[in-house]
Amino acid sequence: MSAPIARTVHRHLEVDGVRVFYRESLPDRADAPVLLLLHGFPSGSHQFRSLIDVLGSHYRLIAPDYPGFGHTEAPDDFTYSFDRLADITESFVRRLGLDRFVMYVFDFGAPIGFRIAERHPEWIAGLVVQNGNAYEEGLSDAARGLIGLTPESPGAQDAIQGILTLAGTRSQYETGVTSPELIAPDGWTLDQHFLDLPGRKEAQQALIFDYHSNVERYDDWQAWLRRHTPPTLITWGSNDPFFPEPGARAYVRDLPDAELHLFDTGHFALETHLPEIAPLIADFLDRAWT
Repeated sequence: MSAPIARTVHRHLEVDGVRVFYRESLPDRADAPVLLLLHGFPSGSHQFRSLIDVLGSHYRLIAPDYPGFGHTEAPDDFTYSFDRLADITESFVRRLGLDRFVMYVFDFGAPIGFRIAERHPEWIAGLVVQNGNAYEEGLSDAARGLIGLTPESPGAQDAIQGILTLAGTRSQYETGVTSPELIAPDGWTLDQHFLDLPGRKEAQQALIFDYHSNVERYDDWQAWLRRHTPPTLITWGSNDPFFPEPGARAYVRDLPDAELHLFDTGHFALETHLPEIAPLIADFLDRAWT
């Protein structure tokens, strides 16, 4: 007997002048646990397609694209900052009528998600953290160098534009991966398509220049974790060139009951370890949604 495959719809929702694209699975029960999937850089909701296929029949998985990413359309005068991305994502959640969900935070999804969690702790039934950093020790030297760039830094724009090329995008998928043949080239190819759209590289540059605002809030987010102690599952690619393994272990300091699973792979751990990670998420959702 074959495993059930999710039926997924692809929609747009008008949110504060932004036409937000999102994917949503249609589970087989109305009261299914909800998992909000917050994607990373330089990707979009498409990075969760396989996870949605595997889990979406039993759980309601919702994956939006942020302004400046994927199929979401933002006005030309949109201000790209992590505060604004969190504002739009928060309004998106309200428009969908969600008032309780488990939140999957990955890469850029962590600073966006933790801003939302600070504003609405009552919404958060649990966290799935996959290479979503909130600790100083989770920043590699490469990440620190990038975060330290300002518009006035000599060569800053050239350095940023260099990682927005096809070679730079592909390297984010393959660096630290022991079995690169497991990674379909579709991911980095689609990411680059969106990066090459008009205005998108400027949006990404603005966000990189704003990334320091996330590091400045790490203490607040760690205090939030200690105060609210959400059930937490950590699944982490240990060889991430930006957010190395110590960033995963640091969560356990503030959340001693968190489940920690480390995988011998890079940044996009779902690309290589979906068969191992998906059952962990399913089991966690069943327990967190009580």
